[in-house]
Amino acid sequence: MKIATWNINSLNVRLPHVQDWLQQYQPDVLVLQELKLDQDKFPAAAIEMLGFHAVWSGQKTYNGVAIISKTPPQDVATGLPALPDDPQRRVISATINGIRIINVYCVNGEAIDSPKFAYKAQWFAALNDYVHAEMSKYPKLVLLGDFNITPADIDVYDPQKWHEKILCSSAERGWLQNLLNLGLTDSLRHLHPDEVMYTWWDYRMNMFQRKLGMRIDHILISEAMLADLESTLVDTEARGRERPSDHAPVMAIFR
Repeated sequence: MKIATWNINSLNVRLPHVQDWLQQYQPDVLVLQELKLDQDKFPAAAIEMLGFHAVWSGQKTYNGVAIISKTPPQDVATGLPALPDDPQRRVISATINGIRIINVYCVNGEAIDSPKFAYKAQWFAALNDYVHAEMSKYPKLVLLGDFNITPADIDVYDPQKWHEKILCSSAERGWLQNLLNLGLTDSLRHLHPDEVMYTWWDYRMNMFQRKLGMRIDHILISEAMLADLESTLVDTEARGRERPSDHAPVMAIFR
């Protein structure tokens, strides 16, 4: 089973990229973040023509998340129960082949001293509560998406420059560790403990060409999924395409 995540940074712009990727890799599940389109603008027909099903939570200009799968998603839910009035479309969950999939586009936070950082703290606390509750119901669970947090210095091209800055602060890494402490495992780092692998590169200053990136897109898996984990990959070729997203797809393959 192939389960993948990709912050597509506008599905309107990069629908051909997604279509090509689905045809090439044939994932069982592909979750997308930053759709940047209204609920009624999702290109469902184009996805269905390729033999996939889709559920989504759209938002014009910003945010938006989707789950694309070969089999129909069940028990679909959106948002976080602890933040019922949050207008930002950042979470969608569904059960696929007995596996609970939680797709997240986590808050960026802007800067440590920004009011948006306080929102990020509140949002991650709500996410932690939600995942904890879901894990009690679904032994097989995958939490994946754009977390906007680097787990460790190995995941940052210049740890000194980014020390205690947004995406790399001790506080944020603590929030990510709280999720792992629920019984989740970072699938990529589990199989590649010492390898430098990035998933996001700034569009500016030729960062991708210079191999200066960060690993902020993750696939966290429950203990019941761990024994079947076979391989993980970051598809940097997708980042090298014309008019790419600034993120690369990340995929975990299970036996």
